[in-house]
Amino acid sequence: MGDNKKVCPASMGGQAVIEGVLMKGPSNTAIALRKADGEILVHRERLKGIDKRYPVFKLPVFRGMYTLIDTMVLGVRALTFSAEQVELDEGGGEPSRFDKFFEKLFGDKSEQAAIYLSVVLSLILTIGLFIVLPTYLIRFMKFASGGTVFMNLMEGVLRISIFLVYLLAVSRMKDIQRVFEYHGAEHKTIHCYEHGEDLTPENAARHPRLHPRCGTSFLLIVLVVSIILFSFIGWPNMLVRIMTRILLMPLVGGISYEIIKWAGRSESLPARIVRAPGMFLQNLTTREPDNAQLEVAIASLKAVAEEERGA
Repeated sequence: MGDNKKVCPASMGGQAVIEGVLMKGPSNTAIALRKADGEILVHRERLKGIDKRYPVFKLPVFRGMYTLIDTMVLGVRALTFSAEQVELDEGGGEPSRFDKFFEKLFGDKSEQAAIYLSVVLSLILTIGLFIVLPTYLIRFMKFASGGTVFMNLMEGVLRISIFLVYLLAVSRMKDIQRVFEYHGAEHKTIHCYEHGEDLTPENAARHPRLHPRCGTSFLLIVLVVSIILFSFIGWPNMLVRIMTRILLMPLVGGISYEIIKWAGRSESLPARIVRAPGMFLQNLTTREPDNAQLEVAIASLKAVAEEERGA
């Protein structure tokens, strides 16, 4: 690949969606989707920039807390938009009872309400699976009489084990495998952009499908940071343990964000060591895309880059 120096004018991130890719710059986003007739649909949107109105969210750690929630909301909106477009391509259909209920309850705000409900449900599922479940199960382990630090470490190991099993299970689903191909296309396209090359499927295809700033790597860092941070907390009753872990998650996310930003832009040995496990896990969450999928990712990134230059 030659020189590894990155020359991109603006930081870019992304996310795979159903039959498409979301790309995100500092001030704008774009979703590109492949329609049933082969056409690429591009939807642009300007970010609200709450961090500009509240400077505290530009500070280290605090910016990670804001980015974590903002990315989750943006991701759910992108997935909802892509699902709606796929449904239109397939001929639509009658709205479900749930859709009708939401439209009756919230009127023209029903779509926004559904998105925020999805975010809340995602948070509840995440907290239940990766915080409540390990904390509950650890009490039944044979080493439950161990010291506080040891018990917290074992809980963390169990949490990572659940995460790995979850990734393995998801990676075997056929529909998700296609999304993972678009995930690979997103990474290859961002690599191509970061190296200052012309955005073509041929150029993008030469780049690796793994990226140091991937969300998979971020989630793994979150789990490791939570193990370290929680190890300093005592071992009170279960309700207090669960509440302290939930309350500390924004701090865990903020610290993890700073770590992945540093590891993503540094080529030092410590940075390579930190990002190595996450890069390895991306072998589960990314697959090699074809040229048609790379074209979609490129269309999305070009749309964002044009808006960023205009801004």
